[in-house]
Amino acid sequence: MITINKKIKDILNRDSKVMLRTTREKYPFIPASGGGSHVYDVAGNKFLDFSSFISVYNLGVNANIHVRNAVKKQVDILMHPAFTDFYSELPVEYAEKLVKMFPQGFGRVFFSNSGTEANEDAIKLAKLFTDRKYLISFYNAFHGRTMGALALTSSKTVQHAKYGPFSGVVHTQYPDCYRSPLEEDCWGACIDNIKDNILGRELPPDEVAAVFIEPIQGEGGYIVPPIEFMKQLRKLTKQHGILLVDDEIQAGFMRTGEFLAMDNFGIEADIYTMAKSVGGGLPIGVTVSRKSLGDVPAGAHANTFGGNLLAIAAANASLDYVKKNMHELKKGVKDKGKYVMKRLNEMKEKYEIIGDVRGIGLMIGVEFVKDRKTKEYAAKERDEIIENCFYNGLVLLPAGISTIRIIPQLEISMHDLDHGLNILENAIKQQKIYK
Repeated sequence: MITINKKIKDILNRDSKVMLRTTREKYPFIPASGGGSHVYDVAGNKFLDFSSFISVYNLGVNANIHVRNAVKKQVDILMHPAFTDFYSELPVEYAEKLVKMFPQGFGRVFFSNSGTEANEDAIKLAKLFTDRKYLISFYNAFHGRTMGALALTSSKTVQHAKYGPFSGVVHTQYPDCYRSPLEEDCWGACIDNIKDNILGRELPPDEVAAVFIEPIQGEGGYIVPPIEFMKQLRKLTKQHGILLVDDEIQAGFMRTGEFLAMDNFGIEADIYTMAKSVGGGLPIGVTVSRKSLGDVPAGAHANTFGGNLLAIAAANASLDYVKKNMHELKKGVKDKGKYVMKRLNEMKEKYEIIGDVRGIGLMIGVEFVKDRKTKEYAAKERDEIIENCFYNGLVLLPAGISTIRIIPQLEISMHDLDHGLNILENAIKQQKIYK
């Protein structure tokens, strides 16, 4: 069992006096050190990590030795090159490697500091490249918290409260087939709504710059769309000259077993955004667009810290590691993902509280319900399960209203996977809702 000592309580107390409130979890997790799939808190408690620290530590807690060594080497050379005003070789070298991971024809890169900034850049690029003003996004989407990205976001009302109005964005239904009354044809209804209502009644198609989409909704509950929905969406956007922007910030960088999660659906976007795991723990956002879309006029967009050499060194080493170990990573993530899905579906057979299990690779969601027939959200029960796991040494994160996300490090051992799933199952058992 995890012990909460005086040091933890003192830090929490000090935090409450000086820090503005954010989205802190209910359990008192104060990480101090870690590596691989394990982390120690300030009290010396050892945890197994199934959160990858919000999908940042895909290559291990505190990255891996290759990434850390690259950062250590760079810190003694130069940290800040003012890359958007001056020039620097390392960001160019990294960009050259990165674009080779994208479909043919991609080759324009912009570096920023986070996922929300990467999406802000994509908003500006979409409008600039098309000379159009409107955007389409999806309910339950999360694209960031700065004002442009927040306009695209539609996850929780608290994220929007008192910040509006937000203009220029229309939201539509993402195909959550578990909760759709149309079941098998849920994706068709979502496409029809875009065609008939948004483009047919609300927005002139020739004034829509882009559709922003997560290939798997993250914050919204780890919703996996049907392949046919994605293909029809791509067909629809091409028909009207609307750009498709793919937010890979949580789902990308091998999380699904593919470098780009969109590759699981057999389509290509026009602009991609990435962040989180790209820098192995250091802040970096990346926006990549098709060459054919053009370039940006000088002075139309820039920032101060994009191309920061410590972040670039980490991202460059992370990408080198992925490329060198691509075959093993792909196979490992997909095999482990199938195993986790199997274990979770076995739990679903035993425990009525599990309503749905879904995911691709090691991006898996478990949705909890109070009743299988009504599908009433079991938010309180979900939170209790997460807290129970924490006090038994497993770190988890919620998603959506009543979902737990399973996002361990990509190279986690089968032993650790089993151990974590056993802790999770024991916590579910204590809810006493059986089939």
